[in-house]
Amino acid sequence: MSETSDSDVNHERYDFTGVNKAEFGYAGAGSEEDFSKYLLDRMRQLESRNSLLKEQCEQIESEKRFVESQKLKYEREVRRLQAEIDRLKTVPLVVATIMDVISNDKVLVRSSTGPQFMVNASQYIDDKTLAPGTKVALNQQTLAIVEVIPASEDPAVSAMEVVDAQDVDFNDVGGLEEQIQELVESVELPLLKPESFTRIGISPPKGVLLFGEPGTGKTLLAKAVARRTEATFIRVVGSELIQKYIGDGAKLVRDMFEMAKKKSPSIIFIDELDAIASRRLNDTNGADREVQRTLMQLLAEMDGFETRGEVRIIAATNRLDVLDPAIMRPGRFDRIVYVPMPDEEARTNILKIHSRFMNLGEDVDFRKLARMTDGASGADLNAIAMEAGMLAVRFEKESIGMEDFFESAKKVMSKVENKQEELPTSMFG
Repeated sequence: MSETSDSDVNHERYDFTGVNKAEFGYAGAGSEEDFSKYLLDRMRQLESRNSLLKEQCEQIESEKRFVESQKLKYEREVRRLQAEIDRLKTVPLVVATIMDVISNDKVLVRSSTGPQFMVNASQYIDDKTLAPGTKVALNQQTLAIVEVIPASEDPAVSAMEVVDAQDVDFNDVGGLEEQIQELVESVELPLLKPESFTRIGISPPKGVLLFGEPGTGKTLLAKAVARRTEATFIRVVGSELIQKYIGDGAKLVRDMFEMAKKKSPSIIFIDELDAIASRRLNDTNGADREVQRTLMQLLAEMDGFETRGEVRIIAATNRLDVLDPAIMRPGRFDRIVYVPMPDEEARTNILKIHSRFMNLGEDVDFRKLARMTDGASGADLNAIAMEAGMLAVRFEKESIGMEDFFESAKKVMSKVENKQEELPTSMFG
């Protein structure tokens, strides 16, 4: 089979006989074969040009689609900004509190500026949410109720809840077995085994008041109760309930008990109770009267017309002599527990508890240390153990010896004796 050239093949495929050469821009005087080559070259040029134009067209189409997507993006951004501008231009609403619901159409409210108004409520608001005491938003022009403001907890009240688990158990409290037993019966059993009280037919104690000298373990007992029970533990210091403005302290007490009821079973621990519950006197100034208002709110919440439910109260103070008699009566604090200074046996146990993780020498005798630390509280004994460890660290010893405990006890007990000389003897009867 003979080979054929490209010109032969093209000549076989395309017949240009009788074609007007001038129409194709051919000015040569060659043969038909030359004209065919010219036309084929011209077709290749046009096809290449056509491919280039197609690529350019596709590129333009791609740019067009990109521009359209950017246009949609900017249109959405413009609409968002316009909506934000319209929102910022809206008329502010007036905050008010519902005083009374007269009917489905009329509601008596008191605005934040002071005056009271009889207003209408929007038909889109649920009538069940319109209750006395509820905060609502009023239209500034028509004063109609357009929105119900949801109730929010005071951050100061929310911060009172103890979320983290305590690292103190009753095993860490030495020499207070009777006090622990009374706390278990008054606080722990009513929450863990309420059927025991139902079976006997009695109501569990509502509150426990712990009193005693500083450092005897009152707060430590409360921490242990917080760990042993799964109840919500709310801790507050009495001075935190004293607020600057009139009525804020009473509101804080009310909100605290309201949170305790919502999260019941719960335990409220009021430390340093004497800061808020001191005896009421006749000659008082403005600040004392505000403290008394807060105290009266506390008395009403502890034993008023409304039942507390599964809310237990523990309080601690080292000034029982200054407390108001109204707060110590049964019904508010059914059990008043004295937390005494530790005796020799208790001091021995407390020293063992505070030293159980220390590297002790063989000559350490806790019984002997307990005899020479007469009058020391649990906090003082903890300071003695820590100071002995610091002495061992100072002299780079491998363990804590009896000599270190002697030196630390001598140092701490000198401060204890100075304190005892300053304190009145009639505080803890």
